[in-house]
Amino acid sequence: MVIDLTRSERVTFRKFLGLYLGSSLILLSIIFFLFYKMESRLQYDLITSNMQNVASKVSSTIIYAHLSGLSINTAKMANFIKYDYALYDKQHRKLIGNIRDKIDLSKKLQKIDDSYVLVDSTPRGHLGVHHIVIRENIYHDIIVDLTERLVFSFFLIYSTIAVVGYYLASLFISPIINERKKLNNFIKDTTHELNTPITAILMSTGKDAPLTQKNLQRINLSAKRISEIYKDLVYLFLQDASKKPAIENLQLDEIIKNQLDYFDSFAQKKRLKITASTEPTMFKIDKENFTRLFNNLISNAIKYNKIEGNIDISLKNRVLTIKDTGIGIKKDRIKDIFSRYYRATKEQGGFGIGLNIVYHICKTYDIKIEVESEENIGTTFRLTFKD
Repeated sequence: MVIDLTRSERVTFRKFLGLYLGSSLILLSIIFFLFYKMESRLQYDLITSNMQNVASKVSSTIIYAHLSGLSINTAKMANFIKYDYALYDKQHRKLIGNIRDKIDLSKKLQKIDDSYVLVDSTPRGHLGVHHIVIRENIYHDIIVDLTERLVFSFFLIYSTIAVVGYYLASLFISPIINERKKLNNFIKDTTHELNTPITAILMSTGKDAPLTQKNLQRINLSAKRISEIYKDLVYLFLQDASKKPAIENLQLDEIIKNQLDYFDSFAQKKRLKITASTEPTMFKIDKENFTRLFNNLISNAIKYNKIEGNIDISLKNRVLTIKDTGIGIKKDRIKDIFSRYYRATKEQGGFGIGLNIVYHICKTYDIKIEVESEENIGTTFRLTFKD
């Protein structure tokens, strides 16, 4: 998976991944080391215990043979002795056995090469045997096999952790990348949105541009557009959090009528027909917030409408309905239209904050908002103002 990262994001990604992998390596190493020590100790105890049991059994056999007047039966002992062994007399001379190394019989347990040697002195001279020596030959192989299995398991588990760590680091950095890309697109779109009305104003007020009615209208529309952009940006990014909104009981139908006059010139530009049917409706809300809410919905209805299209506005039974005959929204995108910077279409201008503002205001004042849309048919927004 290739991740498109900036330099700072790459540094953050590496630090997160390095910290994760480093701490995992230390923790995993400690766990495997402790397991190795525990398992090797367990094998050591098991083998030495078996060696002691074998030595005790040999000692019992010798003592029993001596008391019974018998001699040492090496064939019988070979049946239960699975290790190398030897029997020594009082002068430390080997009587029988297959151990050729020189053994220090004063030490009960010692290590020679890769094997442990056990010295048992319980026969106490029966049949001339003073020392029984048992030498194991499997502990080294067990430890080598254990080490190989642990090393393989370590690298397998750590490789899995590394893959998971990379995936987790990607998940960790992904929201940052997405927000950065959204912000970059937002800045580009904002620049484009501001450039269009500014260019129109400059063209309409140039040296050779006569101050005609058409140019005045173009200047008026451009100035209004810049004003709307400014207000939306201030609402989202520059508003004073300590400043409380002036909530009052407003007559929504009157505000709607006043705002429709404001949008009349925008609608005329696309030859749109706007019809409004309202009844007196009171609701407690900050006037600027409701105006911004309504303006964003109407602005979208105009922006994404067809030439000579219709916009129907209704305010009845505390339900505000705004229906247009525009390009519509795909059904699988309706759920995302209220996300900041999200744009359902690239066909028109805008930078994806209008409906996010609408959603935020509706949530603040407990206004229920519903959306119905069909591509190439139109979109309907329905707002319910609770008592």
